[in-house]
Amino acid sequence: MHIIEEHIKTEVVDTYDVIVCGGGFGGISAALAAAREGKKTLLLERLFMLGGLGTAGIVTIYLPLCDGLGRQVSFGIAEELFKLSIIDGAEDRYPANWLDGVGTRTEQDPRYEVQYNAQLFAIHAERLLRENGVDILYGTTVVAANVQDGKICHLMTENKTGRQAYAVSAVVDATGDCDVAKLSGAPTANFAQGNVLAAWYYGAGQSGYHLHMVGWADIPDDEKTEENHVPLLMNRRFAGLDAKEVSDFMQLSHQSTYNHFLGERRKDATVLPVTMATTPQLRMTRRIQGEYTLAKEEMHQYFEDSIGMIGDWIKRGPVYEVPFRTLYSACVKNLITAGRCTSVTDSMWNVMRVIPCCAVTGQAAGTAAAMTDDFSTLNVAALQQKLRAAGVVLHEKEL
Repeated sequence: MHIIEEHIKTEVVDTYDVIVCGGGFGGISAALAAAREGKKTLLLERLFMLGGLGTAGIVTIYLPLCDGLGRQVSFGIAEELFKLSIIDGAEDRYPANWLDGVGTRTEQDPRYEVQYNAQLFAIHAERLLRENGVDILYGTTVVAANVQDGKICHLMTENKTGRQAYAVSAVVDATGDCDVAKLSGAPTANFAQGNVLAAWYYGAGQSGYHLHMVGWADIPDDEKTEENHVPLLMNRRFAGLDAKEVSDFMQLSHQSTYNHFLGERRKDATVLPVTMATTPQLRMTRRIQGEYTLAKEEMHQYFEDSIGMIGDWIKRGPVYEVPFRTLYSACVKNLITAGRCTSVTDSMWNVMRVIPCCAVTGQAAGTAAAMTDDFSTLNVAALQQKLRAAGVVLHEKEL
């Protein structure tokens, strides 16, 4: 084995106020929020469609904006994207009690959630960002960060053009894997438990068009029982941070999709797969170690620096205020995170990784990035004022 030394000169091709890395629901929300604050905003996405796991990953369930007891808790862009996802009609789980006022909203009634079409949402999200002035670069990966005096000055990218650099004032890491935080030297933590195999896909047959949730999604080890944990693949977990391992995950996922299809074909000779995941269905990989780490036990707790609220998609009742301090580490002053990258415990990660939480944190991160290049000195009251003006409810006592 030997090492090839490369001396690379990378051209700085443009300057942006805000660069958002990752085009999932967190990144979409962050870019939209920053652009609406009048900032020159660039969204970098390694795939060729927006939505991340929620589109390319076929995890097409917009989980609840409510607490399961009749109270909406997530607002602002989280609700805007919810309605955008079903502008052409919902696939399933249409919440008529929330959207049309039909019926009631008790703990026996449907929650404020929906199943949507991945392709249509990706198209509408792209249109929405473009209408708000966001520049989008597909097929683009951040490969390095130039950090000086505790701030990211430039992001180096690679795509079809080659290697390029962008000067930037503030950066939002919405990669899902906290890649930019890792590259810039911010403290990060890996998901200790690892991910189970999943192979969700869409199929069509005599009974119609259906989402097949093969492998389901994992839950924290301390919540498992024999009844609620039957893994698709025994005795193997995936950290999701190594190229060979991720490739193994995808190949095993493809085989599991095919095996499930064969089982469905035995029941209905007309069944065919329609769409399978084009990105690995890895839910939790790496997150930032922020100025505060939110724990699952902190439900119903008031945080003075709350930037919005989320419910628990698994259980009815819990409401969490999300502290601004969970979005950043002072080690890299102008880097803030959104979505699955925020600072939480492993158990809370399972609550926080879903679409409404990504949108809530994304809106806050994008708004904050439009305000400052040093999140440790940001006037949080001023940020909260902007979020309130954009329709966000910050504290449970305000519901």
